[in-house]
Amino acid sequence: MIKNVETEKTSLDMEKTADMAATHSDTDLDQGGAKSQQPLLSVIVPAYNSEEYLDRCLETLVDYQHQVEVIVVNDGSTDGTQELAEAWAKRYPQNIRVCKQENKGHGGALNTGIAAATGLYLKVVDSDDWVNREAMETVLAELNDSIARGETLDMLVTNYVYEKQGRDRKAVMRYRNALPVGRTVGWESLGRLRYEQYLMMHAVTFRTQVVRDSGLRILENTFYVDFIYSFVPLPYVKTLRYVDVDLYRYFIGRDDQSVNEKVMITRTDQLQRVNNALVDAMPRKEDLHPRLFRYMIHYMRINFAALSVFLILAGSKEHLEQRELLWAKVKNERPDIYRSLSRGPLGRGISIPGRIGQHITIVGYRVSTAVLGFN
Repeated sequence: MIKNVETEKTSLDMEKTADMAATHSDTDLDQGGAKSQQPLLSVIVPAYNSEEYLDRCLETLVDYQHQVEVIVVNDGSTDGTQELAEAWAKRYPQNIRVCKQENKGHGGALNTGIAAATGLYLKVVDSDDWVNREAMETVLAELNDSIARGETLDMLVTNYVYEKQGRDRKAVMRYRNALPVGRTVGWESLGRLRYEQYLMMHAVTFRTQVVRDSGLRILENTFYVDFIYSFVPLPYVKTLRYVDVDLYRYFIGRDDQSVNEKVMITRTDQLQRVNNALVDAMPRKEDLHPRLFRYMIHYMRINFAALSVFLILAGSKEHLEQRELLWAKVKNERPDIYRSLSRGPLGRGISIPGRIGQHITIVGYRVSTAVLGFN
């Protein structure tokens, strides 16, 4: 029965791909009489008080022969973000749209952008980050070639670069060890990722319908929800392709940035909300391909590690108690997840209670920050 269902789904997906290809290639007349077509790629740019960075971001997202639709979501900014975004939209009316809303946080901006997107594929680029133009050209060519071949490509994976202020040597996150380069494959081809490797929002481009089919609804007024965005749609991804180009430039190192260590210590409640959302969204092991289950546990383990680290660094009695409760809760409510999360050197280290576990967790964190410079 399972094979028959999968065969039927594959057939339906192929029909959808054919329809998408036809939609993407056909042109219609808009109200002004000019030819228009469905964008190949929608890029959501969540923007909150981004006047200082938005120009750099948008400069890398325009002039791709109308293949890219940019949706700037002004999330209640109080600076000149709205005026700047509107100026860009006036300059590139066929490429840039601006959505203005009251402040709902990164998740609320993503929800708005996902609802507004009309492209076949979906990418998120934060307003203080940017993309490499040459790599973007390669990505667009890969997506077009996939459509021409009649493939249903659900997720494209690319590299991202840690653009840390004051650091000349930039760490690049690649996936050559875990995915074949330039081939469309299923989860059976996913190898083991290293502890520092995971498919962050910066690394993934989803087929838009996959995101919508997953029912993704991201927490509002909560930081670190990019963990949710790049996790919830994964069970709906059946095909993926890795292109070994350094597409995304992840700008870090500012004192006011949400991933700054001192800032994250004050936001352990936000990390906890995201952690709970991942646990709630995690399917049962038997409902996933074994290698996808392994990866999703790996991804969750990173989130548990981050939360454990910052609860320890916060240092109060209450924070340390929360760390113990974190593991007790998942052990009680999802023992299947707990057993997998607490395996391996990292899992065992971060789940050990008491001072020994705290020490192991912090040592691992300091080593990883020294190597990658991500915080």
